[in-house]
This record gives sequence, C-alpha cells and structure tokens, in this order.
Amino acid sequence: MNFEEPRRWFNQSQPQTLQMAVMLLYINAAFLVLRSAVFTLLGIVIIGGMVAGAYGIANEQKWGYQAAVASAIINVSLPFIFIIRYDGVTLGDAFNDLGFVVSVMFDIALVALLLHAQSREYQKIWFR
Repeated sequence: MNFEEPRRWFNQSQPQTLQMAVMLLYINAAFLVLRSAVFTLLGIVIIGGMVAGAYGIANEQKWGYQAAVASAIINVSLPFIFIIRYDGVTLGDAFNDLGFVVSVMFDIALVALLLHAQSREYQKIWFR
C-alpha cells in the first residue's frame, strides 16, 4: 500500500504568496506557449521550468522552488537583455508599448512573490 501524500497541481494549505506564485507560474507558461515560445530552446526551458517549478512548489519540493525562481528570473531579464542587445529598440520605446509594460509587471510580481520573506521561510521549513 502506498501511504504517501497524493500529488497535486495546487496546494491551498500553503501561504498566499506561494499560492499566487504557483498560479502565476502556470499562467505565464500558458502565455509563453500562446506567444510561440515553444519554437525556441530557451522558451522550452523557461516553460518547462515554470510548469515543473509550480508543480514542485505545490508538492513542497525544494527543487520545485529552485526551478521556479530560476525560470522566473530568466524570464524577467530576457526583455531587458533583448533591448540592450539590439540597438533598434530603446528602453523608452519598449515602455511605450502597454503589452510590454503589463508583461514585465507580471514577471516582476512573480519574482517578488517567490522571493518574498514568507515564501522563503515556508520553503526552508516545510519543503523536502
């Protein structure tokens, strides 16, 4: 007989910061798929990291938290790397695009939720 805790995609017993982070990870991964990021190797890595990270966090695994933080930080830094690398687009032009601004705001919110003191403390104590 298997007495292990059942696997889940979302854990309502976790702090609100981690619950919101898990939802944002799944939503961001879905939007990346819709934006055709699955056609690039980096896109596949980020999408996989977000989905695996969300699933790992929901099941209280340290590797899930680490994967989520890494993929969220990479995802939030990519637009700025793109702007710095290509001279045709300036940061001012990018911030005039409402879609870019909203996307970056959600990416920053995800990183903030994952690195929030309550999230870090909970994962230190309860994650295996």
